[in-house]
Amino acid sequence: MNEERYSFQALIDFGTKLLAHAGLPEDRARVVASTLVEADLMGHSTHGLQLLAPYVKEVEEGKMKSSGEPIVISDKGSAITWDGDYLPGPWLVHKAMDVAFERVREHPIVTIAIRKSHHIACLAAYPERATQRGLMMLLSTADPRTKTIAPFGGIDPVYTPNPIAGGIPTEGEPILFDVSMSLTSNGMVQRTHAEGKKLEYKWLLNNKGEATDDTNTFMEEPPATILPLGGMDAGYKGFALGLLVEALTCGLAGYGRADDPDTWGASVFLQVIDPEAFGGKAAFQKQNQVLVDACKSSRPIHEDRPVRLPGSRAFQLRAEQKQIGVKLYKSIVPGLKVAAERYKLEFPKTV
Repeated sequence: MNEERYSFQALIDFGTKLLAHAGLPEDRARVVASTLVEADLMGHSTHGLQLLAPYVKEVEEGKMKSSGEPIVISDKGSAITWDGDYLPGPWLVHKAMDVAFERVREHPIVTIAIRKSHHIACLAAYPERATQRGLMMLLSTADPRTKTIAPFGGIDPVYTPNPIAGGIPTEGEPILFDVSMSLTSNGMVQRTHAEGKKLEYKWLLNNKGEATDDTNTFMEEPPATILPLGGMDAGYKGFALGLLVEALTCGLAGYGRADDPDTWGASVFLQVIDPEAFGGKAAFQKQNQVLVDACKSSRPIHEDRPVRLPGSRAFQLRAEQKQIGVKLYKSIVPGLKVAAERYKLEFPKTV
């Protein structure tokens, strides 16, 4: 990892300027940049500023639309479907969250499906906005253009890693998770291959049906696939969850693999739940807090590594990096400096 650190606010300002120079309106550019930096603050380095240079290129080429609004396909009050017209994914998700927060005052559960969104970056960057309001949130996405995961028992790729993220309020720090339905992500395999390394474990299935850690097989023809969550032994579980995400995203949005899209994008499922409409918000948080406390009290396998709740490391890392600066993965800065030079922008200085 690169030991140089940068002010998180300076990174947001830089990302905003870069996207704005490429063609995004400044308000939308700031939402996208803030979302990417939030991912790096929380340690999700493959889905943070690693994506900024590719996003800039998509804006320049008109593949990420810079203007317009989502098209309402259906609006039933608590169930909404948008056509995102390949507008910036992070901006669309934040806009959908704002609508859900407003609607949830009237409807206990608000669900929004978005077809033809552009890529939405790191899912973990979103749910805390809901938990701060005492709301539970679920978020999922699939890219119907991409196929890198084979069904359990098969060799040929069918769908994407299909992450599910969620935010669950407690009486204290919320539970926050962001989990792919595969053993790793496309970004991690591509980064590892670019560095000439092997994966930490045998997370890939080569075109002969053998588990491997060799990232070169991901570039072969036909390429290796990423194993579903559960791997060679219990991958049927990840396979089932991957299909669930496809149904929640492409299925509910009414657009996906059946349409054979050729654009980098996403189908998105977003749901906000108000616990007050069920057993009550206080009771909901109490039940979750008791569970959290019990998990933390569980005897650790290793004495120096106590049980850690999903999201706790991300919150701790974010707090630290806001104080001492963000440490970017070593391959991120060179690409951003090239993009900056194109628009005669200065890359942030280290702190």
